[in-house]
Amino acid sequence: MKISIITVVYNNVQSIRSAIESVLSQNYNDIEYIVIDGASTDGTLEIINEYSSKISIIESEKDHGIYDAMNKGINRASGEIIGILNSDDLYYNCNILELIANEFNNDKLLDVLYGDLVYVDKKDINKVVRKWISSDYDSSFFERGEVPPHPSLFLKKEVYNTIGLFNLEYKLASDYEFMLRVFKLHVFKIKYINKILVKMRLGGATNKNIKNIMLGNIEILKAWKNNSLKAPILFVPKRIFKRLSQFL
Repeated sequence: MKISIITVVYNNVQSIRSAIESVLSQNYNDIEYIVIDGASTDGTLEIINEYSSKISIIESEKDHGIYDAMNKGINRASGEIIGILNSDDLYYNCNILELIANEFNNDKLLDVLYGDLVYVDKKDINKVVRKWISSDYDSSFFERGEVPPHPSLFLKKEVYNTIGLFNLEYKLASDYEFMLRVFKLHVFKIKYINKILVKMRLGGATNKNIKNIMLGNIEILKAWKNNSLKAPILFVPKRIFKRLSQFL
């Protein structure tokens, strides 16, 4: 079973090497690794090209942001399973993709798989700052302020074929809107595994300042409305409480 892993990056010379090596060090062999670069100018592309013999597809050109780059990678992917690893992130250990493959091989009807992640210090990836521990999916999952950690999400390519790609109308919450479509608008077989799959460095665009947090929540409410879903009362406070609980 081929797994396509997509890393999108733009001017991230500080972290791209560890992301790449995280994928290339996996024990699982049937991996298609796709790196989509947004025409970086800081040396990122030079680092990527050091690994060109081991990366299946390298594309470097200007794009319309991270979600546009992800869409390009998904369109290029030929694996049965697709995962997205951001350039600031890395897999928790070298056995993660073998674990993912085993889950899908053991249940041929499985469409969607997700797990947990930890936030780590930007300079010390062994220093855990927050934990994003999820839970089994049920009909009130999103209403409780839950959301699967996107870097821990693995989907059959058929899911993308069914629901489409990331909506570029959303600048900060397109991954959230995408997951609403996956989980709430369609019937797929979904499984949660209570294992840490990814280390995520702190400092992503959505959470980098109060303004972006506010804009992200506005986009999330818009995503519910645009998909003809009704966000529950006190939805934003529930999300904030859920975020704060990750520090405990």
